[in-house]
Order: sequence, then C-alpha cells, then structure tokens
Amino acid sequence: MAAKKNSIARRWILNSLGIILLIVITLIAALSFVVQAYVYNGIQSALNGRSGELTNFFSPDERDSASDFIKAARGYVEDFPNKESMELMVINQAGNVVTTSIGFAPDRSQPMPDYQKALEDSGSYGTWTGKLVTGEQAMAVTRVVRSSAGIPVGAIRYVVSLEDANRQIFTIVAALFLAGALILLFVFVSSHYFIRSILTPIRRIGATAKLIAQGDFKARIEKMNNDELGELCDTINDMADELGQNERMKNDFISSVSHELRTPLTAIKGWAETLQGGETDPKTLHRGMGIIVSETERLSGMVEELLDFSRMQSGRMTLTMDKIDILAELDAAVYMFSERARNEHKYLIYDEPSMLPPVLGDINRLRQVFVNILDNALKYTAEGGTINVTAAEDSGFISVVIADNGCGIPAKDLPNVKKKFYKANQTVRGSGIGLALADEIMTLHSGSLQIDSHENVGTVVTIRIPTFQYLEGNTREAVQKTDEGRNSKPNA
Repeated sequence: MAAKKNSIARRWILNSLGIILLIVITLIAALSFVVQAYVYNGIQSALNGRSGELTNFFSPDERDSASDFIKAARGYVEDFPNKESMELMVINQAGNVVTTSIGFAPDRSQPMPDYQKALEDSGSYGTWTGKLVTGEQAMAVTRVVRSSAGIPVGAIRYVVSLEDANRQIFTIVAALFLAGALILLFVFVSSHYFIRSILTPIRRIGATAKLIAQGDFKARIEKMNNDELGELCDTINDMADELGQNERMKNDFISSVSHELRTPLTAIKGWAETLQGGETDPKTLHRGMGIIVSETERLSGMVEELLDFSRMQSGRMTLTMDKIDILAELDAAVYMFSERARNEHKYLIYDEPSMLPPVLGDINRLRQVFVNILDNALKYTAEGGTINVTAAEDSGFISVVIADNGCGIPAKDLPNVKKKFYKANQTVRGSGIGLALADEIMTLHSGSLQIDSHENVGTVVTIRIPTFQYLEGNTREAVQKTDEGRNSKPNA
C-alpha cells in the first residue's frame, strides 16, 4: 500500500500498525519469558524433588563417616532410575567429584557454583544455571550431606542438560512469532482494505469538489454507503445544488438589473435626443422633461437599492434610530401609490387606524420597507385587483398587514422569496433583492417580515415592529435584573 508523505495511509501505518507491532512484540517477549520460566521451573522442581530424597536415603551412620558416605553414594548412583534424563555426581569431603552416573571421568575444570552455595547455605542446598565448559546449557542442583555434628561429609550433584528444553522453548517462541506475524499480516491486509475503503471515496470527493470549485455545479458524488462518508457526499451534493441555484439566481439578478437599468436609460436617452433637436413645442418639452426626471428618480432608486444591498451583504448597513410616528410613514407610502393604483385600474384600500403608538426606528428604512411591499403588491396584482392595507397594535407590537388578491406565490418558491437574488416570477420587472432587503431592515429593527401566499389566490405580508414603550420597558427590566444580580453578590 503506497503511502504519500503526510497522507492518511502513512499516518495509519506509523501510528496504528506501529502500536500494534509494539504490542505484539511485547506480548511475544512476555510469553517467551513465561514459557522459559515455566520450563526451567519444572526442571528445577524435578531436581529439587530428587535431591530431597537424600534425607531419607542415607542412614545416620553413613552420614558420620566420609568413607561410608562415598560407599553409600556409589550405590545410590548405581540404582538411580533417571540416569537417562540427568547426570549424578558424587562429591567427596574435599570437594572433588569421585564418581558420576555416566561412567566417564569427571571434568575437574568445570566450576561448580551450586556446590559452593550449598556449603554456605543453612539448608545445604545450592542451584546454578549456566553454560558448561563445553558450551552446553545446563542446570545443576547440589545437596550437601552433613554429619550429626554439622560437618560436610560429601555431596550429591544433579545436572540436567537444557539443550532439549531450549529447543522446545525455541519451538514455542518461534510459533509465537509466527502467530504474531500472521496477526500483523491480517491487521495489515484488513487495514489496507479499510484504508482503501476510506481513501477511494475521499479522492473521489476531492476530485468532485475541485470541479465544483471550478464552477461545474452539475458535478455530483455517487453515494456508496450510509455512513459518515455517505453523509459527506450528501452534504457536498447539497452544497453543489445550493451553489448552482445561487449561481443561477445571480445570473438572473444581473440580467434583471441590466434590463431594469436599460429601460429608464433608453427613455432618458430617447427624450434627450428628441429635445436636443430643438423647435419643440412647450407641451412636448414639458412631457419629455417630466419623463426624464421620473426615469432619473427611478434609476436613482434602483442604484440606492443596490447600494443598500451591498451594505447588507457586508454588514455595513446602519440605522439612524429615533422615536417616530409609524402611522405617518405608512400614510405617506399609501398615498404615494394611490395615483399609480388608479392609473393601473387597481383598488388600494387603506383601513387607517385612528392612532398608533410611536416606534424606535429609522424613518427612511421603514418607509423603504413599506414602499417595497406596496410596489410588489401592485406589480403582482392584475387589473381590477385589490390591495388592502391595515395596521393595529397588539401586545407591544405594531402589525402592518398588506394583502392582495394577485397571482400569489407557488408553494415551492415561498420558502426562498426572502433570499437574495431569488425571483419567483421572472416575467415581472424587479431585481429580486427587495424582499431580502426589507427582511434585513425589519430584523435590524427587532421586528419581522412574514409572507403567506397561495398561488392564484393572493399574498399577505405582515410587518411587525415593537413599540417604543415596549422596547423601553424591556430595556428597563433588563437593567433592573442586572442591578439586582450585582446587588445579590456577597460583599468581599
């Protein structure tokens, strides 16, 4: 499995497999030590058992005389039943080996640390494990036989070769290493498969994400599994859908704005060329100048709306808050559209309340919200249609409701109409940012803008804004709670 530097596969190999390798080696080493200790302890237990027989074998008379001990010891060696598995040595009082169970002359150059330990030990017992002068690994146990006066009269030494035991231990350790290697191989193969099952979708996701970043919003990732990677695929596909929709809305927005700007510019240019020709009668001159001024104001309004939208996008939209009469601003906005409604043969009905409490707001921005909503209502209401405007105060909020019986908004478009650039009806003039701008303005006023609509039935827009008294009361209550919290703290 090729692993690039700083890749997931490389980190997995170095971290996970490295830790597993360390654990396996540690376990094998520990098990090897346990196996060796178990085998050696078994051999030593056997030697200890045999050497423990000496207490009952030699009579008191044979213990008091060195010569009697040697004679009895020779008989013990000759009758010893386990000569094939261990070697016996008879050591005299001087510490020399006088006879062995194998029948060969003893090697006097071989040191006997166990014999020296047995002489010094209160229990007359000594053991040693090491290499003989021949290089053979062996274990020896020596029992010193003492007289009734406690004087050593000789010793019996039991020696066992550890070569067969070491071969058995090596076989077991080799089997452990083989098992460890098989475990590591299994972990490596399973990890390789697991890493590939992760890296392959990630590479595919990365390649598709690059296509999306380059503007191919139709690129999609095939979902293979219902896991975290599957959720990531769904998220990226949803992101591509959203980006594609935003791209389409942006292009539609640019097209709409270009068209909206070109229409008044065409009218201004046409009338300017007409008036430039001279010899124009006063009536035509007055009409042309009126259209130029009107279209210029329309252009100025569109540019200002675009600037407001830019400020909203960058978070730089600021409000000049003051205590204002919202009823007066609503009256002005309705009056502004009354003439247009009559000219378009539509009915603008305003149920004016006698009085509304003041609000804290930006007079120009609130007027802009009313103008945008009324403009939309007239645009999407057919000739002979009706737009009803009502206002009332309820529970500290003023609700302005603008309802029409126009074409309405399709259910699939309703959740998106307050999004930037979104236009549900591309056949009607407009940039598609009016509702987004109005919604942002109401949010900045601690209010809301709610739209309810049914296709071919009509639309109801509800604008809610808190009254000045309500805001003032909440601010006073918040300050009072803060002061109470400070006063409730214990004095230092």
